[in-house]
Amino acid sequence: MVFVIIMGWYYQLSSQEWLWLITVISVVLIAELINTSIEVLTDLVSPGYHVKAGIVKDLSAASVLLASLLAIITGLIIFIPKIL
Repeated sequence: MVFVIIMGWYYQLSSQEWLWLITVISVVLIAELINTSIEVLTDLVSPGYHVKAGIVKDLSAASVLLASLLAIITGLIIFIPKIL
């Protein structure tokens, strides 16, 4: 995140590009917070091993992965033309 902000400053991004970056950074952070809260709640409700608890944790982690992929794609769309 810090690297992207530095790169954005260096390449003097437009307001629209900044808004996209801020949006995807926020989406990743929100997804990570929700993932963490789901994992903590799952551990509270099911302290022992349970197959369905593992599935819930895997699905919440998958949402973070998808949000991260969205952020990467957005960053590439914004930065590749500027770098080349």
